[in-house]
Amino acid sequence: MEALLELIRADRRPALGVTEPAAIALACAAARELSGEEPESVELLENSGMYKNAFTCGLPGTDQVGNLYAAALGALAGRADKGLLVLEDITPADVERSRRFVAEGRVTAGVSSVSSDIYILARVRTAHDLCEVEIRGSHTNICRKIKNGAVVWEKPAAGPAAAEARSPIADYTLADFYRCAAEAPAADLAFLSESWRMNLELAEAARQAERCVLTKSLLAANGGGFVSADLRASARALAGAAAEGRVLGLDKPAMSITGSGNHGIIAVMPLYALMRVQGLPEETLWRGIALSYLVTMYMKEFSGKLSAFCGCGIAAGTGMACGLTLMQGGSLDQVTATLNNMAASLVGMICTGGNHACCMKVLAAVDTAISSSQLALAGSSVAPVHGVGGATPEQTMRNVGRIAVPGMVETERVILDIMQEKDCR
Repeated sequence: MEALLELIRADRRPALGVTEPAAIALACAAARELSGEEPESVELLENSGMYKNAFTCGLPGTDQVGNLYAAALGALAGRADKGLLVLEDITPADVERSRRFVAEGRVTAGVSSVSSDIYILARVRTAHDLCEVEIRGSHTNICRKIKNGAVVWEKPAAGPAAAEARSPIADYTLADFYRCAAEAPAADLAFLSESWRMNLELAEAARQAERCVLTKSLLAANGGGFVSADLRASARALAGAAAEGRVLGLDKPAMSITGSGNHGIIAVMPLYALMRVQGLPEETLWRGIALSYLVTMYMKEFSGKLSAFCGCGIAAGTGMACGLTLMQGGSLDQVTATLNNMAASLVGMICTGGNHACCMKVLAAVDTAISSSQLALAGSSVAPVHGVGGATPEQTMRNVGRIAVPGMVETERVILDIMQEKDCR
């Protein structure tokens, strides 16, 4: 049990703004810090998933979106020592500087490969230096620093480049996850309170923000508040608000899982809604979150960190659905049935980047997860012989991953082509 909880602790972290722009800003800030001089230009090369997810994503504390502005802000004012909170201290003056920097054509961004493996190469030119930083495998894994052609720092890249290099979570089973969530001492799970509290603050910020138009409609449909007697409407309001605040760049962090704040929001906030609606003890919520996180992490191990399908809805949505079932007294068999119902439904929902469209996918995931859990608790599920189901829940989750990688590589290329036909500066 403790080993699984340690995997959660290592994976879960606060992130300000959508994780991909934050990672871009981090790489650019780290490259600038190699010189100490003011940047004159920035060049980005990214894998397709990174480029796509940042394409029209809002940046915290600004009205700007996308790869170019993330790079400019990181190079001009980012703090690499803050990790994914790299843009936490930017000022209005920094935002204006970045606007001029981009308008003057000083930033370019290109795609290095069509791949689900995270990759960023940031090149920052100053008056006397060319500084490069590479990130591979995970959003914060800076693996190489180069100054004027000389490698000044390097470490092995992290991340699942091959089956033998997979995370230890791939060696566990759904039964292991269930036992950990259901039987771990409550005191060992209490750290998970921070997850819902941080995401709730983000949802509250969205409630106050004029630009969060979907949040206003979701609240109106739930009687004007985040919590009512209606589980579905409450879960939609809480998860939808936090996701909208995140993708539109509100200045509040989300608690991410598998490198994604939206994954962290979907994995947690509907479970918080269930606790509030049914008046459950917080310990029950901790157990639901633990199972949700573990299932999400397992599925992402096989679909890739940044794939052509919507990992938020499919992986985190499945984790959340399993957590809902556990919290309502569901057995391992009923959790398995919940997973099978999810595998029969949302698989194939595409990812079009981290942007306002994510909010609609969040609502689809919430609706499907609640239905999948309710049916499983009532003894109904789609038999795994159908569709992409497998002989075991682990095989089902791996099959779902195969839909993304290698199954949707050509879909990723088409999505990328559509995006590159636009000018979103």
